[in-house]
Amino acid sequence: MSTVDDRTKAMRFEYPEYIPVAVSCLPGTWIRHREALDGLVACHPIIFGEHTPGTRDYDAVGGTYVAGEHTDVWGCVWSNVRTGCESIVTGHALPTRESVHTMEVPEPGSGISHGFMWLRLADLRGFEELMIDFAEEPPELQMLLDKVLAYNLSEVRRMLENKPELMGFGDDLGMQTSIAISPEKWRKYLKPCFAAIFGLCHEAGASVFLHTDGHIIPIIEDLIDCGVNVVNPQIRANGLDNLVRECKGKVCVNLDLDRQMFPFCTPEEIDTHVREAVEKLGSPEGGLWLTAECAPDVPMENIEAICQALEKYRAYFRGTA
Repeated sequence: MSTVDDRTKAMRFEYPEYIPVAVSCLPGTWIRHREALDGLVACHPIIFGEHTPGTRDYDAVGGTYVAGEHTDVWGCVWSNVRTGCESIVTGHALPTRESVHTMEVPEPGSGISHGFMWLRLADLRGFEELMIDFAEEPPELQMLLDKVLAYNLSEVRRMLENKPELMGFGDDLGMQTSIAISPEKWRKYLKPCFAAIFGLCHEAGASVFLHTDGHIIPIIEDLIDCGVNVVNPQIRANGLDNLVRECKGKVCVNLDLDRQMFPFCTPEEIDTHVREAVEKLGSPEGGLWLTAECAPDVPMENIEAICQALEKYRAYFRGTA
């Protein structure tokens, strides 16, 4: 596990000693690999921190990772067909435009979850209805945006009372090859929301981390304008060269390594993949973190290869400052 100091230095382009690295395993990955994964984690304290095998309940899964239906604080219904993997929203709280007029936001203190702004709109309205809203631009669209934004601003103010150094947010703004709406409409409707939320953070002295899956190349410059200090994009959906062009030297990237290749590739291909990312996007000054998410379909030998590659290449620029 990389130190906070290295993460801060990398974020600020202040010559970290090591590239910060991390590996996360979904609950379903623990359910599948169990003792084997437990042993691997214990062998890689640099990645995972100190761990004693046998202290984890592999089947302990909570929240929307449990099979069945779950209703969130916004009234959306999440359905899960397999314990250990994430749910999807199948019941939308605001299926009609008329329902936006009478919607109620959650009680204060309910928190900000993944999908706090853009995905919140899609969860509430349903993807197809939301796309029609953005196409037709009815008054209910801005009404919905205003209500969700007001809730988020209130929650962020509450969270900032603890004076955090870094505020973390997650909202999947892209699809596989594009963002869902045009960049122009994103700038018209969504950019002011992100700017307001992240602006509060900076006013309170906190930096901003944004996880966002999908293709976001057209709006990375806008996210930087909004105040993002660390952006967490997917390499497959965006392309390494595109990320180099849009991000290098401008914003710190917590690069989500190619989870779409992990189930199928060889350990040698993983090593090459990590090295290329470091060589192209990294620098002695910093500006790069590396992270890998392992789903249940990733074989143990590839999880091991990911850990080995991250431990190997995190020191790529060490001693070059």
